[in-house]
Amino acid sequence: MPDSQTIGQYVPYLRRYARALTGSQAAGDSYVAATLEAAIADRTVLDDPSGSRVALYRLFTKIWGSISINNVRGSETSMLPGEANLANITPLPRQAFLLVAVEGFSEAEAARVIDTDVAGLRRLIDDSGRELAAEIATDVLIIEDEALIALELEALVESLGHRVIGVAATHAEAIALVKKVKPGLILSDIQLADGSSGLDAVDEMLHSFEVPVIFITAYPERFLTGNRPEPAFLIAKPFELATVSAIASQALFFEHSARRRDRRAPARSTAAEAPVQNP
Repeated sequence: MPDSQTIGQYVPYLRRYARALTGSQAAGDSYVAATLEAAIADRTVLDDPSGSRVALYRLFTKIWGSISINNVRGSETSMLPGEANLANITPLPRQAFLLVAVEGFSEAEAARVIDTDVAGLRRLIDDSGRELAAEIATDVLIIEDEALIALELEALVESLGHRVIGVAATHAEAIALVKKVKPGLILSDIQLADGSSGLDAVDEMLHSFEVPVIFITAYPERFLTGNRPEPAFLIAKPFELATVSAIASQALFFEHSARRRDRRAPARSTAAEAPVQNP
């Protein structure tokens, strides 16, 4: 039976997965908390022939799937062109894609997590993939001081149907670029060669406009702390291009979903609303 220290090492990565799956760190953390509570109540649920990490994600999946609203597709009424396809991207294909491309599970392990076989997993991944990015093409800003990595990211972004508005190697260059064109997605390193910070550059931008951001760093564990503020989407260096593709798709999916909800939501007075607190 795995001990708390063994499980604890996987929690930051489960939080990352939950954030990418739900589109909100607060919502993701709620599912993670429920998963940990279930594990504490019955430690035997973490006994699995595939290992404790698979067992933890498998337990998370059962809790996620137990909420009926997660399995309801969005209405296609009053959508902008192309948004109907977004509404049809159900959580299970996203889970399959994220488990393999981001969390690094083998196909057999990922299949075990979502209770299918390898053939079924492959079908689910095929349902998600690059088609999602093609439906939500946007302008992308890359903040990266390593030339080869910047070129890799630029080629990937363009292969997914997006447009690169520029590559910035420093905080100052990034700010100059967004004054010309507002991006729909930002891929940013955190520590830049001239000593400036991609994190600070993005923070400055977000005071003027909202945009999904994916941070790329060699030290993800420094930012997966549970404290505020922390980056929403994190990719570790060295990275797989498939990981960037998967996370970019998720970030844009949730950004478009949020805009769709905002357009449909009736006007409400905020005077009687209680303040929302982050966990």
